[in-house]
Amino acid sequence: MKRLPKFLRVFLVIASVWAAVLYFLQRIWFYRDPVRVTPQGTDLLISPCDGQVVYIKRVQDGQITANKLGQSIAVTEITHAQWPEGAAPGNGWLIGIYMSPLDVHFNYAPLNATVSGIVHNGAKLNLPMVDLWEYVQLTYLRRAVDLFAKRSALDNERQTGFLEGQLGGQPLKVAMVEIADKFVNKISTYVALGEAVRPGQKVSFIERGSQVDLFLFAEDVEFLVGVGDQVYGAQTAIAQRSAGQ
Repeated sequence: MKRLPKFLRVFLVIASVWAAVLYFLQRIWFYRDPVRVTPQGTDLLISPCDGQVVYIKRVQDGQITANKLGQSIAVTEITHAQWPEGAAPGNGWLIGIYMSPLDVHFNYAPLNATVSGIVHNGAKLNLPMVDLWEYVQLTYLRRAVDLFAKRSALDNERQTGFLEGQLGGQPLKVAMVEIADKFVNKISTYVALGEAVRPGQKVSFIERGSQVDLFLFAEDVEFLVGVGDQVYGAQTAIAQRSAGQ
């Protein structure tokens, strides 16, 4: 039997190696579930996911200022849902965390709370969350890119979990918005309406690259991380609230 030309044999070897690497990354590495040690403290808010902090914004009267657009964005434009059984809280904070394909894609409860609502909104077409240069900066160069109010963050498929709990001895309402990227297959949910969750508990898994927007409806919150910082779900304390405030 005639042997294949050398260049073709080399090409097949390289192609096989690349195929094996891609299979490992997409089917094994991407689904890894590392053990995480969650910091203890009733005043600590824990990161809901792995990723890079891409913005921290004030929420005032249910609106967030989008400097690049020169206008305000309503909380409901991001959550795609009203607060369950009552008026939406007005003031607080929004922290956005971009999850690259290199990050663990489990999502975790950020505090002791009860799930008061779960709302899923599909989309006819998911837009890419980042362009190629933004992807390189975020994933490989680890440089911050402000992704707030991009069309993908407002229009793509998402799931919003509403949590009502305690932080620093005071009530805190949280909305956790999981936003799908263009190539996301699905969002798997592990909790149910009315369920009590603890800090660091797995609540969902979101496929491929994606983003989590976390609304904190309280003004007396001090962030322990800043824009550009890498955080780890169920492990990094991202904010705190002093007892009695």
